[in-house]
Order: sequence, then C-alpha cells, then structure tokens
Amino acid sequence: MCIRDSYVRQSKIDGYRARSAYKLIEIDEKFKIFKGGLSVIDIGAAPGSWSQYAFKVIKNGKLVSIDIKKMEQIGNSIQIQGDFTENVIQEEIKKKLKNKVDVVMSDMAVNTTGIKNIDSLQTGELCMEAMIFAKDQIKDNGYFISKIFMGGSFNEIVAQGKKFFKEVKVFKPKSSRKDSKESFIICRKLR
Repeated sequence: MCIRDSYVRQSKIDGYRARSAYKLIEIDEKFKIFKGGLSVIDIGAAPGSWSQYAFKVIKNGKLVSIDIKKMEQIGNSIQIQGDFTENVIQEEIKKKLKNKVDVVMSDMAVNTTGIKNIDSLQTGELCMEAMIFAKDQIKDNGYFISKIFMGGSFNEIVAQGKKFFKEVKVFKPKSSRKDSKESFIICRKLR
C-alpha cells in the first residue's frame, strides 16, 4: 500500500476499508446503478469497501456479502464466510435472499502469481462463474458488475456477457492503478 496513493489517503478520510471503494463509486457515477431499496450481492467482498458503499446508498435495501475471509460487520447486512465457487455457499446465498436481486457485483481476483497470463485466466474463471450465478439471480433489468483482467479470457468473458445480457460495457475507472490490467465489465438487462 503506497502512502502516496491519493485513493488510499482518501479511503482513510472517508472511512472505507480499502481504496477499491472508489472504483465502484466511479462505476456508479458513470452507469447510475445504485439507489435506495435495491437488493445487492457482493461476491469476494473482503475487506468490505464495495459493501460499505453499496450499504450506504441502498439505504433500506438488502445486502449479502460473501468472501473466504472473515469481514467486519457492515450495519445489518448479511455476511457469509466461504468459498463462492462451492455449490453449498451459492445455495446459502439463495436461501438468504429468497427473491431475485437488482445487482450482483464481484471484485474477486485470485492471489496473483505475478505471471500476468495465468492471473488473467484464473481471475477470468472467477468472473465467468460469478456471471453464470448472476444470470440466474438477478431481475430482468438487473446489473452484473465484475472485475475483469485484460488478457487471455477477456474476449470470451465479453462474448459470454453478450449472450446473457442486452447491454455490456467495459470500463476502467481512474482509481484503477495505471499499470493494472484490471477493468470492469458492467452488464445489464437479461436476454
């Protein structure tokens, strides 16, 4: 963590657990996704800055956050500790919600190896898994937001998004580090 990083400094001032909050804030400013009363699933949520932002803006909505790591509680949101890729965890998420949701978002990424192609492919697999899950969990007009790395699986993920959704955009927030290969795929309106 670079102390010269203005987003790290700002996250401390604003009370966010990580600088990644600003990526979601920029996505929301551009695509106008979040508002009061929404139901949201946050996959790969720890340390919780995306969940913090979502919880703040959905007000009386419902938030379910999932991660392998334990997370500090955020208001009265629902937190599930476990591996999202396991069916038992996906079933637990469904049980907690009962109904379809407005937004499924994922900032999941593998622990990077430093080998960009491998990191890209493995994170791409997580994105695909989250997208397949989202397709069955969101309302017809819902959103799927996910981290995506430029690399081997990028075109395949975008193509899959276009099969499931009518609107698919790729966006790189200013708060993403310049040398990072990350972007975000924003999908809306199920086919």
